[in-house]
Amino acid sequence: MQQEEVIIIGAGPCGMATALELQKEGIEPLLLEKGNVAQTISNYPTHQTFFSSSDRLEIGDVPFITENKKPVRNQAMVYYREVAQRKKLRIRPYENVIELIKNKNGKGFMITTSNIHGEQNVYHASYVILATGYYDQPNYLDVPGESKPKVTHYFKEAHPYFGQNVVVIGGKNSSVDATIELHKAGAHVTVLYRGNHYSKSIKPWILPEFESLIRNGKVNMVFEATVKEISDHTLTYEVHGNTSTIDNDFVFAMTGYQPNYSLLRQAGVEINKETGKPQFDDETLETNIEDVYIAGVIAAGYDNNKVFIENGRFHGIPITKSILRKKKNI
Repeated sequence: MQQEEVIIIGAGPCGMATALELQKEGIEPLLLEKGNVAQTISNYPTHQTFFSSSDRLEIGDVPFITENKKPVRNQAMVYYREVAQRKKLRIRPYENVIELIKNKNGKGFMITTSNIHGEQNVYHASYVILATGYYDQPNYLDVPGESKPKVTHYFKEAHPYFGQNVVVIGGKNSSVDATIELHKAGAHVTVLYRGNHYSKSIKPWILPEFESLIRNGKVNMVFEATVKEISDHTLTYEVHGNTSTIDNDFVFAMTGYQPNYSLLRQAGVEINKETGKPQFDDETLETNIEDVYIAGVIAAGYDNNKVFIENGRFHGIPITKSILRKKKNI
């Protein structure tokens, strides 16, 4: 069993930023990551442009300089890799945490991981910080046919869908980005959105282009639409009680994501059923389970527009202060 003072679960930007704050105080945490550094960002669409400017994505006092104000996906991946290497962060990639249990004597935690070969490792940590994000847990439609191979909750790139009948479900940024790229690649796109108008959250610099596609009939958009069933070659939806079925080859269900609460629940952390927010102290980010902290978007629960890299990167500051106070009182 490997002994560690602090283990951070998740090596995304917020987990890394927390590690760097601890590092400043002489604590070298171990980061356990089921993918690799900034795995979530690597899963973004190939040509994704960030909403935030590069300076607001910086961590560990390492400048993030880009030619354009807003960086793209590949630039961010290069930056976070460089930070991990330059700061010599202790990251164990491809180790998925499958169990997080508080020791029976109340002191420390047992953490069990499994790597890509199915091999298990066991760690003991005095403090645990969960920075697991939310991108791995899509909000499912719960309709017949959602599990078919033609349905996905992630958009990577548009080229494979040239000439295909594609439905994009949702009306916020990820849906709009996917729709624009799919149209450029020659897909025949229908957008189904349960709202009655364009979402106010759509990035202002892409809304005009999206509106133009709809207005000129290049993309078909249906408001107040509810998907009822997905079959091999069609999709059925309903608007105000009227049912329509359209030919369909592929579906992008861009319906948002939610945190993965399994590890929090294993540790005994309480989750608000309505908001999805774990119970934690606003000043320290310590949960109702002593010595278990959260960092990053997982603190926002279902409303992941409240916490992102811009503000989640600072969570390591109060966490580090809290751990230092605890260590002084031991």
